[in-house]
Amino acid sequence: MTTESSFSNEKLQAFLDSVSTLSLEHKFNEWYNVEVAAAIDGCKIKGHEVNSDSGSSLIFLNKSVILCVPNKGHIAHYPRHLIHCFVDDFRHNGENEDGLVMRAELFSISPSEEQLGWEVKCRSEREVPDVQSSVSRWLKWLNE
Repeated sequence: MTTESSFSNEKLQAFLDSVSTLSLEHKFNEWYNVEVAAAIDGCKIKGHEVNSDSGSSLIFLNKSVILCVPNKGHIAHYPRHLIHCFVDDFRHNGENEDGLVMRAELFSISPSEEQLGWEVKCRSEREVPDVQSSVSRWLKWLNE
């Protein structure tokens, strides 16, 4: 096994480990470990994010991103050049009507039924660094 492929396997395992810490039904854990793992086998994973509320995940590759939504059995692939990032900071203009302090979104320009809409948000000043950290990773990946 080459160093590159072992590094790729480590990134895949790190992703699967992150998903395994979520409170998902057994069938969704199995879906990640069988279906998603097979779909991304051999891909050069740059990073990942998981949404602990929904169980969805985002896998960053060199030139694209993959969205996984277990409750729909949905795996979608989006080219990097079609992805954008927006950040709304409500700290200086007062909170918005939903009580949000900050919201950030990665989204794609694609048909409405196939759009990427990955969002992180916070309702507390304490959570702002987590949102900023996500945005920083996203922008680094977008600008590579």
